[in-house]
Amino acid sequence: MDHAGFVIVANTLPVRLVEEGEGQRWETSPGGLVSALAPIAAREGGAWVGWTGEVDSHREPFVHEGIRNVPVPITSGQRDGSYEGVCNRTIWPLYHHVVRAPEYHRHWWREYVEVNHRFAELTAETAAPGATVWIQDYHLQLVPSMLRRLRSDVRIGFFLHIPFPPEDLFVHLPWRNRIVEGLLGADAIGFQTRSDVQHFIAAAARLTEARPASGGIQFGERPVNVDAYPISIDTHRYASAAEMPEVVARAERFKARLGSGRKVFLGVDRLDYTKGIDLRLKAFQELLANREGTAKDAVFVQVAVPSRERIAEYQELRRAVEELVGQINGAYGEVGTAVVHYLRRNLPFEELIAIYQAADVMVVTPLRDGMNLVAKEYIATRFDNTGTLILSEFTGAAAELSEALLVNPHDVDGMAEAMERALNMPPEVEHRRMRLLRRVVANHSVHDWARQFLDALRTQQPVA
Repeated sequence: MDHAGFVIVANTLPVRLVEEGEGQRWETSPGGLVSALAPIAAREGGAWVGWTGEVDSHREPFVHEGIRNVPVPITSGQRDGSYEGVCNRTIWPLYHHVVRAPEYHRHWWREYVEVNHRFAELTAETAAPGATVWIQDYHLQLVPSMLRRLRSDVRIGFFLHIPFPPEDLFVHLPWRNRIVEGLLGADAIGFQTRSDVQHFIAAAARLTEARPASGGIQFGERPVNVDAYPISIDTHRYASAAEMPEVVARAERFKARLGSGRKVFLGVDRLDYTKGIDLRLKAFQELLANREGTAKDAVFVQVAVPSRERIAEYQELRRAVEELVGQINGAYGEVGTAVVHYLRRNLPFEELIAIYQAADVMVVTPLRDGMNLVAKEYIATRFDNTGTLILSEFTGAAAELSEALLVNPHDVDGMAEAMERALNMPPEVEHRRMRLLRRVVANHSVHDWARQFLDALRTQQPVA
């Protein structure tokens, strides 16, 4: 097996299979993580260890666009127990501050451990002596310590893209010690916010012999760098696409179709219970009820990307959101004029940029979110400094984007008031706020995020 000096380890590979004629081919997956890390991996002759999304199959490593992809074989039982069980129904709700009650099942946990072990073994086989290994997210929290036992010579980094919960919530997890010890196998651990860092250090001090130290944690003989590295977007990609003539023309067509002179509110989310889509729509419903003539003046477009459709909670969420859309249109719409347009699908990139440009008000109101990149994507497309961002105070992005209208997503009346404020905001105030928001996003891209984390990791000396 060829060995790589730089290895990314993530739940999925940076490629996906697409149908072509009677066969299939690999193509690069969309997304900020891939756009940030794939160029680094390709430049360094690196490798990417991950799952193809297939179950009960085995694929040999292959090279795509300069990156050696190392598929991790996953059985259907491991998918059900590790991914759909522990990841989606235990860790996801717990780490998002118990927006839904987590479920704890030992047989799920056994599959999670086995999947993490598979990832660690393949990573150990792939990494060259002294390699840098960067492990991504909550699916693989045991991999750092497993890999350290197999390969003490490599530098190990870990980044958590979702929130890390407060200590008093985290300790409910039956396998809390295993998770903390798993993460402490890394030389550097990155989180989205300072609060996440503080929560993790408190949990580690309570559950292990780790002690707070300058730059993070002292765990036995090893210093572990623990810090916040807020992730961002490929700002240039979004800003450049927004100025393409065909995208500008498409945005104008969207505006015309939605109704000349109407203010366009927009939500773009995965269809997930953490995103607060139902409460956001109720706030818009409240705005319609309290403000005469709003149905003629404003329209809400909600893009809901299908997610985890095999899980009952997500099926129920879809039914509730679609029922609410029907209620609002039934009460306030007219023949030929809907007040809420609901799109349950993933949009192609240029169509997404056009709909960002068509929107006068971007509504990003998750109940809890590690960062939320949709807010930053919207800002990057506003080259004329128009537009208003309504943003949940419970996102990581809120710490950076202080010129947004910050709201409590549980407060329906408060969100309705923010929508009213956005409708009535003087143009000079709107332009000033957006200009400041754009400066923040322009000064910190996803490439800066990756470079800052890797610089911190590479200053750490591996200690067995």
